[in-house]
Amino acid sequence: MTPDAASDTRGAGTPRRPLAGVRIIECSMLGPAAITTCLADLGADVVKVEPPQGDYVREMTWPIIEGTSLMHLHVNRGKRSVVLDLRKPEAVEVFLELVRNADAVVEAMRPGGLERRGLGYDKLREVNPRIVFITISGYGMTGPYKDYPSHGIAYDTWAGVVKPEVDEDGFTYIPEHVSIGINAGPLFGALGILSGIIEARATGQGSQMEVAQSDAAAAIDWLRSETYKSYERPESEVTGNKSDNYARRAPGTAGMKEGVRYNIYESS
Repeated sequence: MTPDAASDTRGAGTPRRPLAGVRIIECSMLGPAAITTCLADLGADVVKVEPPQGDYVREMTWPIIEGTSLMHLHVNRGKRSVVLDLRKPEAVEVFLELVRNADAVVEAMRPGGLERRGLGYDKLREVNPRIVFITISGYGMTGPYKDYPSHGIAYDTWAGVVKPEVDEDGFTYIPEHVSIGINAGPLFGALGILSGIIEARATGQGSQMEVAQSDAAAAIDWLRSETYKSYERPESEVTGNKSDNYARRAPGTAGMKEGVRYNIYESS
């Protein structure tokens, strides 16, 4: 079960990169695999553990390029892959051996997937006290939505980033927009991984953390949400800019309609 380096783009003579020597074991499905993409770009050795049938992102999420999805090619670039059926004891032993020599383990699937296989944080810490364990999910590991299956566009709706619309047949859909949660969540997670590794190397102790992609979308859109909240206070306490004679503007970019144009104009 030696990791397959077919997707590893590092070659002989390549300058040493900042995260060389960092090893991350990733158990992921679909888009949340992006949590380690930028870390692999920076030189981390990311080993992606896949079930026997593989991560189904390989064959879905169009476009499909010569039989492989663009999303797989993008979010799993620079990683190595190993197939392990974690329902089998011998595969569990191999997984624990990988963890023994790793800096971090990523659980990028429905929360608790590894725990249900007897591979939760407490078990991993037994074989490697310095391990950093992070779970990236849709709605977090606590609260009323923790067990909900989730999808990228749902996070932005939950966070209020995009408003659902209704088509002519009465069905709700999400209008075209730049996805925030599915991109911001992995970046917050990557930052958490690095901070955990730094702490572990300083103290010898690992840590457990989580990031919810819905929370990440809300955090990125903080200016609008916090402006709306602040406008609940009296106008004598919360005003607009002095240059606007203190008049309140709409939150976020909506308030720029009558403001600075930034030399952006419609062109042919």
